[in-house]
Amino acid sequence: MRSKLEWVAAEVVEVRQVAQDVRQIELMSQAPLPRFEPGSHTNVRVEIAGGSTTRAYTCLPAPAGRIRIAVKRHENSRGGSRFMWGLEQGMAISVTLPENRFELSWRDAPRLLVAGGIGITPIYGMASALDERSAPFRMVYGGKNRRSMAFADELQARLGGRLALFAADEGARIDLPGEISALPDDGELYVCGPIAMLDAAKAAWLAAGRPVSRLRYEVFGDSGTFAEAPFQVEVARRNVLVDVRPDQTLLEALTGAGVDMVYDCQRGECGLCAVDVVAADAEIDHRDVFFSPEQKREGKRMCACVSRLAGGRAVIDVGYRPPG
Repeated sequence: MRSKLEWVAAEVVEVRQVAQDVRQIELMSQAPLPRFEPGSHTNVRVEIAGGSTTRAYTCLPAPAGRIRIAVKRHENSRGGSRFMWGLEQGMAISVTLPENRFELSWRDAPRLLVAGGIGITPIYGMASALDERSAPFRMVYGGKNRRSMAFADELQARLGGRLALFAADEGARIDLPGEISALPDDGELYVCGPIAMLDAAKAAWLAAGRPVSRLRYEVFGDSGTFAEAPFQVEVARRNVLVDVRPDQTLLEALTGAGVDMVYDCQRGECGLCAVDVVAADAEIDHRDVFFSPEQKREGKRMCACVSRLAGGRAVIDVGYRPPG
């Protein structure tokens, strides 16, 4: 089960380095593109290990008829970033029309924008749009070092004192409770970054007694507590044992082994691909935003599209019932 995707042909028209491990790729669509808002994303058809699959990337501000994305090269890439970094000007590629699951509200309210690492991509578009409208906002942006922080210089020149940069190698950390405390009572918070940043932001927001309806967030699915390691899953009542490589998701391994799965977003947001964890001899590395912190601590379910084990083996139930 997938959401309906409308694919269009596109051509790579520009590739340029925008940070130490981030490349901006500009695509020209062969079909008319609808107007899309900040926070939108496009799916890209990528070739990995001789097969075709999709990866989702946030759409950056771009000229009409074009799509710009920024791709971080990951050391433990599942293949998507390696493929994208191999693109060159003139190459053909298939993408979907942009859709938005991380919308920027246009109500009259001050906003706090928080970005971590490659989570800058939707926040960059939001900051640009708010700046163009002279809307009140503050932006904070953290990364491991200045060289890895895409668009930091451009944003600093444009936003001035409305932007604060925090580089970990300089000993700087974002004070989320402090930032939230300084936000007016009717303010909104938008966050995109690694799962630890998102969890901290949600906890600080709730601790401050802020309404959940004014917190919006997105997380990139490769962000976890543990480094990617191989693990095994036994599928209950199916007599199937599946090996999951470090460079693939549990969902990819299951479907590749012929296990029928229901799924949609592949971003850890919708929960359709969730499986029951019957037993596990290693910790579950939850990388989704679907389950609550309490559900994650219970360890009874996991989203197969992004979450994984920190090694070892587990028995899972995908809801299969034998015929008869």
